[in-house]
Amino acid sequence: MGDGFKKSVKKKLLTGLFITFPLVLSIIAIIWLFNLLDGILGGILERILGHHYPGLGILSSVFGIYLVGLLATTVFGRHFIEQVEAIVRRIPIFKSVYSTFKQLGNAFSPENRSSFKKFVIVEYPRKGAHSFGFLTKECILRSDSGVDECYNAVYIPTNNLYLGEVVLFRKDDIIYTDLSIEDGIKVMLSAGTAAPNVILRNERNHIEELTRPVSIAGGAEK
Repeated sequence: MGDGFKKSVKKKLLTGLFITFPLVLSIIAIIWLFNLLDGILGGILERILGHHYPGLGILSSVFGIYLVGLLATTVFGRHFIEQVEAIVRRIPIFKSVYSTFKQLGNAFSPENRSSFKKFVIVEYPRKGAHSFGFLTKECILRSDSGVDECYNAVYIPTNNLYLGEVVLFRKDDIIYTDLSIEDGIKVMLSAGTAAPNVILRNERNHIEELTRPVSIAGGAEK
């Protein structure tokens, strides 16, 4: 009776721990993120207004970002931003960091429809293993003898979405899916859980059904 009671208490404590732990961490993360974002402009506004208003820094940051986006959609605003970027690119060290984040931002910007062409599946990182990726560009590999080979650059995320590798594949080695770029991003951010159980293969003007679900970095399930 005593052992059964101890096991019951232990089981309930472990169950409560596994439920409470992610909840507490989520609350801590939200509070930390709130304080971080609120502190960007919160300190400046506090000195101007003479009093601290929680959340005002975040609202001001969001409003400022909206104004930048609004400015970027106008001809004058776009020209002004280009001038600022030209100045930034002349600053040593800073220009390299800015260019990297600028290209990353352009890749995921809703205004840019040219970065990711298709959501595809490729055999990577080894034979028999398949990975999801984004087709980004077609390029020609030319030998000294003048023979051209066509390759496609595929961006394969290795850390959610923002870090990854660029791998060159021949066209015949790429599986084109029916999923949109937006759906592909959802699949990546959800660690594959958002992938449909049935994926349609679009290639050479025909549609072939893939009846087996495919994981992000592993082979098709058998």
